[in-house]
Amino acid sequence: MPSQTLKYAYFPGCVALGACRELYQSTAALTQALGIELVELKKASCCGSGTFKEDSRLLEDTVNARNIALAEKLNLPLLTHCSTCQGVIGQVDERLKEFQESDPAYIEQINGLLQKQSCSPYQGSTEVKHLLWALVTDYGLEALQERVTRKLSGLKCAAFYGCYLLRAQKVMPYDNPFKPEAMENVFRAVGATPIYYPGRIQCCGWPLSSYATAQAFQMAGKHIKEAIDGGADCMVTPCPLCHLNLDSRQPEVENATGLKLGLPVLHLPQLVALALGVPPKELGLSKHIVSTRSVLEKLGF
Repeated sequence: MPSQTLKYAYFPGCVALGACRELYQSTAALTQALGIELVELKKASCCGSGTFKEDSRLLEDTVNARNIALAEKLNLPLLTHCSTCQGVIGQVDERLKEFQESDPAYIEQINGLLQKQSCSPYQGSTEVKHLLWALVTDYGLEALQERVTRKLSGLKCAAFYGCYLLRAQKVMPYDNPFKPEAMENVFRAVGATPIYYPGRIQCCGWPLSSYATAQAFQMAGKHIKEAIDGGADCMVTPCPLCHLNLDSRQPEVENATGLKLGLPVLHLPQLVALALGVPPKELGLSKHIVSTRSVLEKLGF
């Protein structure tokens, strides 16, 4: 285990509090099993998932400066379990830290808006970190492996990273944005076998789904079919928006593409928590659209 208790300001994001409640549930179960302390930012607001800037960059920056300031007030890093939230909030944090040097007047403008709402100012004193990076870099793969009580031997997992996690920010200190290995290394640590396929670092199609639904479904279908052809028993994603397009809409994807798919799609904390001995019923695995029964049966549950 890490030498000291890991503690984060927890930004759950709106999807995990709504359509993907099982992600919220499994993150709580996983962090509790690992002894990670989460202080939930209950006053945080939606990051905007990249849409705020279409109307106003200032709007996106101010909303997320406020979210970051909530974590700064606790003197903790901001932890999210959503690739999209990581990409948006992380990019804002990266940009504002640059502006502290190059355009301090812009930071003053944002903090002036925050002050009008009686919010703490943005200081640029913390970091934004996805649960995946926290597991790999803070907790550590060796320590994670030591906590495994039920190796996921024989389970073939296809990672689906989500594009916001890998390439929204200019700097990616934790992995190669075009040849990532973090998810696959987590799979190995819990005893599962990683499956590599072309679509694992591409867009799931969710951002297109509101105005180009057919194209979004074609993208999702292509990725799922590639994973199946590669021998995957399941997909695993660190992004609830990707999960919505790959799992919740998989029956619609099948209808639109004519493909027979039926591939279970797990949230990252669900997979890891299974290896730590957390019972499936505590992870919301029954709430998926595509049944996870085949995964549980393969693991002997």
